[in-house]
Parts: sequence; structure tokens; C-alpha cells
Amino acid sequence: MDETLGKDSVALHPKKKKKQPITWSLIKNQNQLIWMSVPLLLYIVLFAYVPVWGWTMAFQNYRPGRSFSEQEWVGFKQFKFLFTDDNFLRVLRNTLAMGIINLVLGFVTAIVLALLLNEIRKVFWKRIVQTISYLPHFLSWIIVTGIVATSLSINDGIVNIVLMKLHIIKDPILWLSEGKYFWGIVGASHVWKEVGWNTIIYLAAIASIDPALYEAAEIDGASRYKKMRFVTLPGIKATIVILLIMSVGHVLEAGFEVQYLLGNGLVMDWSETIDIFVLKYGLAQGNYSLATAGGIFKTVVSVTLLLMANWTAKRLGEERLL
Repeated sequence: MDETLGKDSVALHPKKKKKQPITWSLIKNQNQLIWMSVPLLLYIVLFAYVPVWGWTMAFQNYRPGRSFSEQEWVGFKQFKFLFTDDNFLRVLRNTLAMGIINLVLGFVTAIVLALLLNEIRKVFWKRIVQTISYLPHFLSWIIVTGIVATSLSINDGIVNIVLMKLHIIKDPILWLSEGKYFWGIVGASHVWKEVGWNTIIYLAAIASIDPALYEAAEIDGASRYKKMRFVTLPGIKATIVILLIMSVGHVLEAGFEVQYLLGNGLVMDWSETIDIFVLKYGLAQGNYSLATAGGIFKTVVSVTLLLMANWTAKRLGEERLL
């Protein structure tokens, strides 16, 4: 009996295979794969690592036309100015606010739409809804902001017309002239443009769930809502966590085109982001050192948030990116 149990335990818990050590013979046998990866590696080095040399401008009083040895080194002067400048603190507030709004709205709406699409039984209608929701992703932000501006127009904008017909408002609202509405407009624009595209990964994760789980839940009397809650959501939990970690790392990527195109002098205190700040100081005013310092700050914060989200997922026992 003991021998039988021992064999069963071995069968149930097989030994893990040891990883094959990396040796020169292994590399030689895979030289074709290595040569295939060389162009991609060169691309990454050329466009991702070589430009990092330009970060030295953040520690200089950079002047175009001078050689590297002739530049004046000022240490952390540019960073000190950033953290004491009221304009940059305002820009940081706007970037964080719009980044968090885009993250929350985009994340929640994509999951909800994926769950609803999964419940559509007619393939024909499912494909139509998917196509309609995907199409805005392929529009440029110039077109999207034009549609948004037209929809929010005070004269013949569809939003004001509908709200007045429903007696929600009495007079048309100047949506793009009041700062308190700007963050919400940006968030809604991002959702409309990207929600369909963001559902693709979730739908792929849902498709990989074992159908036997749904059958078992149906036998137990589970409704469609309960199957979504207790089968579908746990089945895509790992995908949700990984995408959330990646999204947190891009929270300062609040956008540039939509804020730049929809923004105006009346809402500048609400619309200006770090990217616009860098553009204004770097190109319009020629202060390349300050613009570079702002870019470095954005990169460091993004990497820090990514590592923190990954560490938090590890502590909670969830899937990790790193």
C-alpha cells in the first residue's frame, strides 16, 4: 500500500525539469536565431539607448552650437527650478489627474465591454459591435478632436442639443471654455477612441477559459451574471493584473495631441501637461536643459511607478510583469 501511495504521489507531483545551462555550444546551435535578432537589437540600441546621451543637457546650461567640452555644467540646478516652479507643479497636477482618469476609465470600460461582448450569442451582431468599437482607434487625434469640438459646439453641438431636449440644462454650455470640464472631456475622448481596441486582449483571455467551467456553473444553477463574476473574471485575473501594472507605468502618459488641440488660453491652467511643458520650454523658448530635466523626471517617475506596481502584485501573490 505504501509503495502504491508513493508511486501515486510521484505521478501527481513530477519533478521539475532543470533548466538547461547556457553554453557556447547552445549559442552556436542557435546562431540563426541570434543573427535574426541583430537588426532588432540594433534598432533598440540606436533609438532607445543612444539618445540617453542627450540627458547630459539636463545637468548643463546647454547652448546650441557649442561643443560638449564648452558647455557649462550646473549640476541639479534645472531640477531644483522644476520643483520650485509653480507652473511645473500645476503641469504635474494636470498630468497626474488626466493620467489617472484615463487609466481608470479606460481600464474599467475595456473590461466591461469585453464581458458584455462575450455574452452576445449571435456571432453576426458580436462582429458588428466589435467593428464599430474598434474603428475610432484608427482615427488620428486631429480627426477625433475635430469631432469632439464639433459635438461640444455651443451653436449646433449634439451634446448641448440633447441635454437641452432632455431638459437637463436650460442654456448651451461652453464645454471647451471652462477648465472644470476639460479633464472629463479628455477622459471621455480617450475612452471613445480606445475602448474597443483595448478589449482585444481581454477577449483573447476569455476565449482561453475552459468551457467546462461554464457548463459546471450552469449545472449548479448559476445565472449569466454569476458566470461572469465567478468564472470569467477569475479566468482573466492574471491578464488584468499584468495590464494594470503596465498601465500604471504609463500614468504620466496623459497625452499630448488631445490636450494641445483642444486646449486654449481659457483652459490652459487645466490642459497643459508635461509633454506640452517640455515642448514650450524646449522649442518655443530654447531652454533645452529645462525641457530635458522635465523629460527625465517623467521617465524616472514612470519607471518607479512600474516597479512599485510590480512589487505590490508580488506581495499580494498576483501575476507580475518582472
